[in-house]
Amino acid sequence: MNFPEYRPRRMRRTETLRRMVRETRLSVDNLIYPLFVTHEKNAMHEIPSMPGIFQMSVDNLVKEAKAVKKLGIPAVLLFGIPEKKDAVGSDACSDKGIIQTAVRAIKNAVPDLVVVTDVCFCEYTDHGHCGILTKSGEVDNDATLEILAQSAVTHARAGADIIAPSDMMDGRVGRIREALDDEGFSGIPIMAYAAKYASGFYGPFRDAAESTPSFGDRRSYQMDPGNGLEALREVALDIQEGADIVMVKPALAYLDVIRAVREEFDYPVAAYSVSGEYSIVKAGEKLDWIDGPRVMMEILTAIRRAGAEMIITYAAKDAAKLIAG
Repeated sequence: MNFPEYRPRRMRRTETLRRMVRETRLSVDNLIYPLFVTHEKNAMHEIPSMPGIFQMSVDNLVKEAKAVKKLGIPAVLLFGIPEKKDAVGSDACSDKGIIQTAVRAIKNAVPDLVVVTDVCFCEYTDHGHCGILTKSGEVDNDATLEILAQSAVTHARAGADIIAPSDMMDGRVGRIREALDDEGFSGIPIMAYAAKYASGFYGPFRDAAESTPSFGDRRSYQMDPGNGLEALREVALDIQEGADIVMVKPALAYLDVIRAVREEFDYPVAAYSVSGEYSIVKAGEKLDWIDGPRVMMEILTAIRRAGAEMIITYAAKDAAKLIAG
């Protein structure tokens, strides 16, 4: 194909022509909306670094879940802010914990909305790390596996539809799968944060989830941003251990990893467009430097084009409205 016989601009002349030959389409079915639930009563606290995103009490969370369902978004992902934190994140393993309470409330009010629960301990420990610490201050991988499994079972017992471990401990998918099966929850899928990078894009999330580490950082268990082949090994391990969906997080700076995972594995791929990605767009829009909605849709389409079937995004509600026209 050479010019002048082939002229690509012919098929770009009108919106109708462009729509007819569009290769990648973003659907509301691709979206998952993250929500933060707090132990407080009648609370609705906007996150300063994430305009439009709130910490909500359970009653307001249910109202939001109904609004999400009305927009056609199929699923939400829950993060909890407990009343009390301790060294081992006890609230995360309690049937009366904030996440477990929130799951029951949503499933009672909006039973068809898929509820995904994040399984990790950074929001629940007083030190802000993702598991039990050794005396030297490192996260004890194998000891943490047991409380991850306990927490996952309480989520399933509360009615969670999908369990999503985000801690990046070695062997956690297998241990959680075993615990779920032992407790009669063999039908509950696991969405594994399989390739989760130690990223600077998580800053606003830590404000929202109140999960900033009190010392050090998480680079000893989350992945180095320079590694792509390691992501494929992590994904392979999680699938081997029983993951039903594999996730890459963050999304925008790791589109190459999403594409590699999509091409290598015949499993559903999720991508988490994280808080920093959302906040950058919102800040640019506020300063009138960019067309926020247009840039947001371009980013989400790029994530979809890279190969993700599911996109976890704080922009899900805005995107759903734009998709609906």
